[in-house]
Amino acid sequence: MENMIIDKKAKPILKLNDVSVSYSPEKKAVKNVSADIYPNTITAIMGPSGCGKSTLLRAINRIHELYPNISTTGDILLKGESVFGMNPMDVRRMVGMVFQSPNPFPTMSIYDNVLAGYNLNGIKLNKKRKDELVEESLNAVALWDEVKDVMNKRGSFLSGGQQQRLCIARTLALQPEVILMDEPTSALDPISTNKIEELLLQLKEKFTIIIVTHNISQAARISDKSMFMFLGDLVEFDDTKQMFTKPRNRKTEEYLTGVFG
Repeated sequence: MENMIIDKKAKPILKLNDVSVSYSPEKKAVKNVSADIYPNTITAIMGPSGCGKSTLLRAINRIHELYPNISTTGDILLKGESVFGMNPMDVRRMVGMVFQSPNPFPTMSIYDNVLAGYNLNGIKLNKKRKDELVEESLNAVALWDEVKDVMNKRGSFLSGGQQQRLCIARTLALQPEVILMDEPTSALDPISTNKIEELLLQLKEKFTIIIVTHNISQAARISDKSMFMFLGDLVEFDDTKQMFTKPRNRKTEEYLTGVFG
């Protein structure tokens, strides 16, 4: 478990200030969470099912606003600017999202899947730039050599692990600052999971990654920082090495040692 030394002069790329998310007026799914996320780190969000992990993750790029019954309070600063004062589409370009199950667009070719974000946002690119972006993005996820001769085939033609790497490439193509991942390996076999984990360790050189995971050993393997959530509360947020060797909270220790969860 390697731990990244964070530059004391570095500024957080994301600041969560007292963030709460409610699905109904009387029930908060996430309660008053504050945390600083630094550039070029992997932060794991752990906790038992229903503790608010995915809810917190989706608040960061305002995806909850697609559902009128969900309300978010508090503030989220991206590079010092409140995401709530930004155009939501700009937020989602800067803060990309990769979901639990690989979800390439089934009717699109591999090539068009990579560029889907541009097409959906109505952003025009010339053919040369499209070709460059597709190759760069697929190279970044170690998929280019596997698919360069079948670019016109549908994304659904690929294996599950390849499909998830294609979805990550689709996110990278928009050149985000932060990548949110909601259990990106839970639907994959161990070999594909290992490939994705290795990929994330490479990607953090250029991106900041926040990953929701049920897999405690995965958090230990790849994350610099870990959050432990329980019943909507952020119980503990610390260096992963510190949390896994000497947790400060008894609930964290019970979760990590399998006493509950």
